[in-house]
Amino acid sequence: MNYRHAFHAGNFADCMKHALLVWLLRALARKPAAFRVLDTHAGIGRYDLEADQAQRTGEWREGIRKLQGVTEGPLADYVALANEEAGSYPGSPAIAARLMREQDRLALVELHEEDHATLRALFRRDDRVAVHRRDAFEALRALTPFPENRGLILMDPPFEQPGEYERLAAGIVEVSRRQRRLVQAAWYPIKGRAPVRAFHTALAESGVKDVLAAELHLRDPTDAARLNGCGLVVVNPPYGFEEAARAILAELADLLATGEPGGGWTLTRIADE
Repeated sequence: MNYRHAFHAGNFADCMKHALLVWLLRALARKPAAFRVLDTHAGIGRYDLEADQAQRTGEWREGIRKLQGVTEGPLADYVALANEEAGSYPGSPAIAARLMREQDRLALVELHEEDHATLRALFRRDDRVAVHRRDAFEALRALTPFPENRGLILMDPPFEQPGEYERLAAGIVEVSRRQRRLVQAAWYPIKGRAPVRAFHTALAESGVKDVLAAELHLRDPTDAARLNGCGLVVVNPPYGFEEAARAILAELADLLATGEPGGGWTLTRIADE
């Protein structure tokens, strides 16, 4: 409950997560049937990059600012959305709401009292959006299965407490059992190798099918006190995701490179279809 994403909005991890999220949402919208999105750690929805929190860390300068001039290629769609309001950065709720259609629905979950109030105010006039103040993993049980029978769940824990990898894996398994065909996207930090390896192994042994792990690395994960990279596990990726993710990750790795050893990207299949 101490985590506030306003300090980190628009950093390299947001760029990676949101560039892939934009592609996934566009893929869902290719079919006319309605879909639903559940964002389990929604934050406040949109972030002021001129505010004290963002200025204090300056993380966005090594993230979205390096991409702001991109107008072509695999990142162009995401960057255009990120640039729509000067001086601010859209979180996943704002991105989802922007890409949804009239028939689609968005459920936002945020436990932090102040952030929940800010989020609710942001979407108070959007009838497509429901904002909940509840625990993220309790919400996975309460808000699934989706009545539309198609959609996406984004899980983005702050990883401020022990056991987050285990809870994330359990959440993915729970959703897969309740509604197997949903797309799931689960973000995770890469600080050291061992926790990530254990997380991937748990998913591989869980019985969940069709699982990919996309990762962006700034450096070798030898210092567990630093955020050395990040990953996004995607369950049931839509057709074409692997090819698109390779292009997105490659360009991100090039444009956000720090020059430190171990930088780059990977796309790994954890479980077959």
